Amino acid sequence: MSEKNLQSVLDAQLGFLTTRLGSVPGVVAMATDRSANFYEGAAGVRELGKDDPMTTDSVFAIFSTTKAMTGTLIMQLVEEGKISLSDEAGKYAPEIDKLEVLEGFDADGTPRTRPPKRKITVSDLILHTSGLCYEFFAEGDLKYRTAKGIPSVVSNTFEAINVPLMHDPGEAWTYGVNIDWLGRIVEGVRDKRLGDVMRERLFDPLGMQEIGFTMTDEMKARRATIHDRAADGKLTPLPDLVLPHPTPMDMGGHGLYATVGEYMKFIRMILNDGEGENGRVLKAETVAMMAEDGLQKMGLAVGAWPTSIPSLTNPGEFFPGVDKGWAYTFMTNREDLPTGRPAGSLAWAGLANSYYWIDRKNGIGGYWATQMLPFHDCASYPGFVEFETAVYRHR
Repeated sequence: MSEKNLQSVLDAQLGFLTTRLGSVPGVVAMATDRSANFYEGAAGVRELGKDDPMTTDSVFAIFSTTKAMTGTLIMQLVEEGKISLSDEAGKYAPEIDKLEVLEGFDADGTPRTRPPKRKITVSDLILHTSGLCYEFFAEGDLKYRTAKGIPSVVSNTFEAINVPLMHDPGEAWTYGVNIDWLGRIVEGVRDKRLGDVMRERLFDPLGMQEIGFTMTDEMKARRATIHDRAADGKLTPLPDLVLPHPTPMDMGGHGLYATVGEYMKFIRMILNDGEGENGRVLKAETVAMMAEDGLQKMGLAVGAWPTSIPSLTNPGEFFPGVDKGWAYTFMTNREDLPTGRPAGSLAWAGLANSYYWIDRKNGIGGYWATQMLPFHDCASYPGFVEFETAVYRHR
């Protein structure tokens, strides 16, 4: 199919998503090869009830799609010999050794904890095998936070990641605040704030401007509003739902704001084995290592997730029935996907329903951005799957 026809197909898909029953207010989607974006599209509005159209330069809270960037900084440290993945994390962030395993609660609600059987390693954090979780995925984490008065992770505070382990390190894949702790390790080794390290060692080499833990005034003016979808499908804009500005802590697991176009530069860096627009970010062999499935040799896999806060996330699973692992730091599919994505590709998502994939085999990647809660939205996620499928079918 010609590039013009591909544009028409994908434009129609985005337009349909924002106008059909059960739609989303607005969406931005882009797809790239190793050289440049071959599709850029936007549809709908930035906020329901207002006239500002969604545009390709709209700014999004990208939540957990922040994680791979923090993982990149960790792998730079590994390259330089400043850390090893097998190192105990407490060597660089001593506070993590104070965390204990949650065993349960007494009758009066008092938490019962015990020391873990072994120390948490850097590898545990990057692979999400430390036992740390998020409060919206684990009733125990939520109950502990409530009992101890610990704020939500989206408060962007160090206090918010000082929570118990749901199991001993290495026993399971449990998605949580691991990458925020990796951000602390980066700060400890580099002796700089995480955002400054990202700017110096990732954003500038990749030519990324409109991305950061704090938005510029220009970015704020183009910010897409997060919306809530109620159980009956009703959409409500939440214009005041913004991560703290200025942020108390640069959260390596969820804190960045960005345009989709800026994120595409990161995707292209991975497709090009570490080479960015303004220079090399990682060695080719490091990128290859980042794409390895770290869970497979442990006999672990990525599966479904529950919900303990339905307003933030639906329960769900990516491609149920497909064997999935975790790389450094991305989800990887161990089998070919029905979308056309081959086995061994990389992907992940953000809480407000943004999704990306990176296919190193075919040199294709894409990013799909909406601003919807709860996660795994009934329109946003299928829209992403349809978008990816159309890219492979018509490219």
